[in-house]
Amino acid sequence: MSQILIIYTGGTIGMMSDPKTKVLRPINFDQIMDNVPELDRLNCKLKVHSFEEIIDSSNMNPVIWSELARLIKENYDSVDGFVILHGSDTMAFTASALSFMLENLSKPIIFTGSQLPISAIRTDAKENLMTAIEIAKAKKHERSRVPEVCIYFDYKLFRGNRSFKYNSSKFEAFRSPNYPILAESGVHLKFSVNDIRQPLDGPFKVHKDLVSDVAVLKLYPGISQKVVETILGADVRGIVMETFGAGNTTTDKWFTDLLKNTINSGKVILDISQCKVGTVELGRYETSKELKDMGVANGYDMTYEAAITKMMFLLGQYEDPLIIKEMLETDLRGELTVS
Repeated sequence: MSQILIIYTGGTIGMMSDPKTKVLRPINFDQIMDNVPELDRLNCKLKVHSFEEIIDSSNMNPVIWSELARLIKENYDSVDGFVILHGSDTMAFTASALSFMLENLSKPIIFTGSQLPISAIRTDAKENLMTAIEIAKAKKHERSRVPEVCIYFDYKLFRGNRSFKYNSSKFEAFRSPNYPILAESGVHLKFSVNDIRQPLDGPFKVHKDLVSDVAVLKLYPGISQKVVETILGADVRGIVMETFGAGNTTTDKWFTDLLKNTINSGKVILDISQCKVGTVELGRYETSKELKDMGVANGYDMTYEAAITKMMFLLGQYEDPLIIKEMLETDLRGELTVS
């Protein structure tokens, strides 16, 4: 019989409306179990680890990501898979971060949550939780069907580092526009076998060192030199630059000079597109050729969430900005497609 560890961090799935104030407040996992008696009918053993302090996912941070990685490492050999209950607002950040922190993963880590509390009559929480467990325990030829860090929401399973939350008012909260879904739940669970990343040779490793010294430069027409100078001059080691279209920026000399000086000072700049669909193609247009020549890193089709967490991960592993740039442009965990 499969054994699954459920890690309960918090989120809407574990909320209940106060009858007097109508304000949502967190409940403990025993109360969640009371609302889903069907869990007893699953053909698996469930272990549960609840955070001592149940958190709103807006308070998620790298310290908690390291704690999650520690819990997974401690229980890795004794369970068949993991289900992490997490608030949806920052779920894609946490899933992306863990995908980089966990090397040579061979067991499923399925994040899920809900848009309505589990106690609500029309809740999506029950289906999300039940199916996440079903996926976590699914095996074929004694091997896990989905040995990845994933997000399960509204009948679809996404690669965690390819996902982002796009809707706060529908059950269909997540999308993965640049990579296919890994599984879909209907009458049967249908796995997209060719799209699921298989484990690489080598031992399972956990990396807990993350450096959050990352700034974000989101471009817009008319952005001032003062604003750009402030962001590029921040006391950080890495900068994620959200550009237009296929990775384009203004070619004003003051702007390109600032980028060059920033890179020459030892900082790493990663170019990702503000578009949700498509990829950065440095050098395709004249406006991005200079970026490529000066050493801006190509983020290809990475999500914002993957770009931020990958930068944090690499800053924690390496000091040399040239190595960090090279690794940013390398597909480490299925987070990008090199064009």
